[in-house]
Amino acid sequence: IDEFTGRVMEGRRYSDGLHQALEAKEGVEIQSENQTLASITFQNYFRLYPKLAGMTGTAMTEEAEFCDIYNLSCVEIPTNRPVQRKDEHDCIYRTEKEKYKAIIDTIKECHSKGQPVLVGTTSVEKSEVIASLLKQQTSIPFEVLNAKHHEKEAAIGAEAGRYGTVTIATNMAGRGTDIQLGGNPEVTLKKRLTGNETPEEIKALKETISQEISENKEKVLKAGGLYILGTERHESRRIDNQLRGRSGRQGDPGTSKFFLSLEDDLMRIFGSERMSEVLKRLGLPEGEALEHPFISKALEKAQQKVEERNFDIRKNLLKYDDVMNEQRKVIYEQRKEIMSTDDLSETIVTMRHDYIAALIASNISYDTPTEEWDVTHLKQDLFNTTGMNLPVEEWAKRPETTYEDMIEQIITEVDKRLAEKNAGIDEKFIRLVEKSIFLQTLDQLWKEHIATLDLMRHTIVLRAYGQKDPLNEYKKEAFNMFSDMLDILKEKITLLICHMTIKQTNEQDIREQEQRRLNQKMQAVHESLNEKSYAPENTTADDAHPEWKNISRNSPCPCGSGKKFKHCHGKVA
Repeated sequence: IDEFTGRVMEGRRYSDGLHQALEAKEGVEIQSENQTLASITFQNYFRLYPKLAGMTGTAMTEEAEFCDIYNLSCVEIPTNRPVQRKDEHDCIYRTEKEKYKAIIDTIKECHSKGQPVLVGTTSVEKSEVIASLLKQQTSIPFEVLNAKHHEKEAAIGAEAGRYGTVTIATNMAGRGTDIQLGGNPEVTLKKRLTGNETPEEIKALKETISQEISENKEKVLKAGGLYILGTERHESRRIDNQLRGRSGRQGDPGTSKFFLSLEDDLMRIFGSERMSEVLKRLGLPEGEALEHPFISKALEKAQQKVEERNFDIRKNLLKYDDVMNEQRKVIYEQRKEIMSTDDLSETIVTMRHDYIAALIASNISYDTPTEEWDVTHLKQDLFNTTGMNLPVEEWAKRPETTYEDMIEQIITEVDKRLAEKNAGIDEKFIRLVEKSIFLQTLDQLWKEHIATLDLMRHTIVLRAYGQKDPLNEYKKEAFNMFSDMLDILKEKITLLICHMTIKQTNEQDIREQEQRRLNQKMQAVHESLNEKSYAPENTTADDAHPEWKNISRNSPCPCGSGKKFKHCHGKVA
């Protein structure tokens, strides 16, 4: 579940065996790890576009990152109408228990005057805590918006601005929901329609709903507009600003306020010790809150610390992905070329020649006499790779044979035997098979390469203990691994092309197979007819001949009359 929106992330699984452990614990079927087919960071993905631009209501807090990563400057545009929303100072309590009590009291107060409340929480767990407290301590009706109520999200969000409504949402921020004061006419209409109305009735219903909503809106405006109640500060100021931005839209009135405690994650991990000291000295009585610009400022600094830390993590990740990005470009360029061409024979022949030359070099050396060559091992390696038993010993015994001659002799013989093997097979068909083999092999190796690089990225940091720069070490290792992968690609393609046997089925063979299948079916029907020469009373033709059920009406009749089934025994069936 996405911690920022509370939505289920379809298709995502935990890695490193954690998901399998959870599946075992819950007693469900244990599935294998997801394998990454392709990966790219958002930053490198966006860099693929020649031009970049964006629009958001909360870009200014991240201005430095937009400039640093994408080389984009931010421009602030004034609002369409003056903002009437009151952003109150944060209320800080000593314990979480006191904070929750204050939240419930505020909801009660707002509800008593009919002011709609949107309670923003940072996790599904926190939203359920507040929901259970509201249920226990009040009789106020409320709606919960999180991953568990995902299908009702649009309806709940749209109705959050109605008179006296209380909505608890897990990170409402960034959901793009326009909360209209008084309610949403479209959603209300959808709820009331039964599907049997005439156009005139729908028109009348629209007018009634419009009247209701405008009356409801007047009441909400008198009550003070939408009240945004934040139960905790998020790690990013952007998300807090997005939550606040749900209220006071298009010049409407509204209020936003955050309720915090010293036990909140952000305060505990990133809050300065000085703040805790100040609160201790003041000796806050239980249940009392402290509201001060100093507190809000200190909190903003804590958030800035988190943002800087997260930015550094993203920047560091990007440095590593830049290394992989160069390799990604090479592979995808090659893949694009493969996809756009119908004839890869030249590339495959070059790869085969390169691989055979490398294989020979690993067994015999050009500067050693022919008597010292490891011919037996070379012959075995060539047999394993090409499936061909080549007379390497004979060629090596010839006095005039040199290292270059040996390479040329082997390559020529392999090419000749392959040509003989594929003689008589349609050229286009061979090219199609080669293309398929190339693509599948490349994709499989790239998939494995991604997984290995990802594993290495997590362990390369240990090189820092040896006084080495992990990033430089990663660059070196990644380059070596990429070179190895290209060598393996040559080996696998050579092996598959040499070992494959292409059997092309012609149209005559296909027709004969179809005829054989039909004859078998007809024979089965005739046997059945002999066994059941008549159908007992109260049985249908289908009961007497169940095999007729699966025969298409336009197929030839299995009795062998030559008529279509529907014009023969199909009439009975």
